[in-house]
Amino acid sequence: MPTPIPTTTTTTDSGAATAPSADEFAERLFGAILGAQFVQAAYLGDRLGYYRALAGDGALTSTELATRTGTAERYAREWLEHQAVCGVLAVDDVTAEPAARRFTLPAGPAEVLTDVVSPAHVLPIARIVAGLGLHLDALVAAYRGGGGVGWGEFGADAREGQAAANRPLFLGAMPREYLPSVPDVAAALRDGGRVADIGCGRGWSAIGIALAHPGVTVDGYDVDAPSVAAARANAVEAGVADRVRFHLADAATATGRYDLVAAFECVHDMPDPVSVLATMHRLAAPDGVVLVMDENVAETFTAPGNEVEQVMYGYSITCCLPDGLSHEGSVGTGTVMRPETLRRYAVDAGFGGIEVLPIEDEFFRFYRLR
Repeated sequence: MPTPIPTTTTTTDSGAATAPSADEFAERLFGAILGAQFVQAAYLGDRLGYYRALAGDGALTSTELATRTGTAERYAREWLEHQAVCGVLAVDDVTAEPAARRFTLPAGPAEVLTDVVSPAHVLPIARIVAGLGLHLDALVAAYRGGGGVGWGEFGADAREGQAAANRPLFLGAMPREYLPSVPDVAAALRDGGRVADIGCGRGWSAIGIALAHPGVTVDGYDVDAPSVAAARANAVEAGVADRVRFHLADAATATGRYDLVAAFECVHDMPDPVSVLATMHRLAAPDGVVLVMDENVAETFTAPGNEVEQVMYGYSITCCLPDGLSHEGSVGTGTVMRPETLRRYAVDAGFGGIEVLPIEDEFFRFYRLR
């Protein structure tokens, strides 16, 4: 996840907050501007294939990069120089003629920018943030009129970026470490249980569970057609299409019972979370487990907040809340769904309450609904 610009608000010995001076806040805002430009450059590097070319082909001149990516040399040169100035790329000879300079992507940045299954692969979040900037006019209109901007309107940057950001977790620690740490979840996965993945998106959570636990079968449900189409293709490529099925449908239409019913980072986006949780209650077998993974935000509102709180509010004001409010009658949860909010939704859906599971993750909290 991205590191927000640190707040310059400080506290006195008595605990009272002190506001930054004009110079301090100007410095903070200027740092944020540099960060925004950096994110825009990363977006270009991703979309144009620059990072992948540099990671695969070693040191390249601007002409070589442009040729490999089918782009214009003059733009490629300026982008390379920007990335070198920002310390992303190494350049062999800064005194050489511009067209003769060779640029290299070091191993550390290469992992962050191109290794799609590395936990350090933060680039998709840059794509989300930059992509959402394309919709600022629509967001301004929504803020003024009280409407929303739907997930479909945000397009491929949000849809693909979100899936890619969660992919390392969904293929790695989540199915292989986190879920098996819950005894009855581990039993269901070990004994070839049935799993329902509610709001499955592009399918990485369902695919990760199937890859880590060869005996299980998984049904994924989502109402976003492009996401479901991509999920089906991803399952085929991963070799689990015989055990993982994706349904372009509201989970309310599902039948049968499941040993594990899970919703991974999506309940806060739902316009009617109580109805969805009630469906999850209905789908769970008598001894089944209902699991929700959502944002690891603070239990109560505090200001200033930590970096997780800052980034989650950043998502909320530009994506999750506008998406939620694009639906008539939405409860408008937003990204910052605190435990008490989920507890209230769960009780209204027929559960007795929620249990925060002892799974340690910086950005996500895991709940069992009882």
